[in-house]
Amino acid sequence: MNFVVEGLHASVAGREVLHGVDLTVNSGEVHVIMGPNGSGKSTLAHALMGRPGTTVTAGSIRLDGNELVGLPAWQRARAGMFLALQHPVEVPGVGLRSLLDAAADGVATDTLDERLKAEARAVGLDAALLTRPLNVDLSGGEKKRTEMVQLGVLQPALCILDEIDSGLDVDALGAVARRLQLATSAWQVGILAVTHFHRFLVELEADVVHVMVDGRIVASGDAELALELEQTGYAGYAT
Repeated sequence: MNFVVEGLHASVAGREVLHGVDLTVNSGEVHVIMGPNGSGKSTLAHALMGRPGTTVTAGSIRLDGNELVGLPAWQRARAGMFLALQHPVEVPGVGLRSLLDAAADGVATDTLDERLKAEARAVGLDAALLTRPLNVDLSGGEKKRTEMVQLGVLQPALCILDEIDSGLDVDALGAVARRLQLATSAWQVGILAVTHFHRFLVELEADVVHVMVDGRIVASGDAELALELEQTGYAGYAT
């Protein structure tokens, strides 16, 4: 897998938020986006996935050479992309099993049921919650674990995480990070993770850390950069 973003500009409600973002993520790599509030991190995640309300005004988003700009979110998902939201949406009346049955596109029923149970065990999610309407009446940690169940069943080429560590307790944080780390080796998923916290990277090993300020990536480095940012803040990277 090769995911390339070049010169990406994007707007929300008519205001440009991203001002030319470039990055490349390959199979099995973990890239982390850090930056102050309002710097455009979540907008980047939403622009890459084609979330309605976020408009790409210039630039390119390519997965294995295929241009994604202009495609709806469902086509990007079919191409191999996966977005885990900071606040997973509740979908009354739609079960997780039904959702994945549609998304998995032809996986045999028995195989899908086995995958669901195995992935729930892997992240410590009560199997009884698999029959609930999607994310309805679940705690924050349960919702994030459910996102990881979806990831494990679908096995996308690229996983984008929009502050999935937000609001997680220590146990849930560890379960989510370990599942993601395993995915980088199990099927070589590429990960682009938006986060504020170095603690998420204790068990999820970052290959590259990017600093985003004012809609631009202004610096990149190894995993030590995340620790430095947590200790010193972003004042030195102001544009």
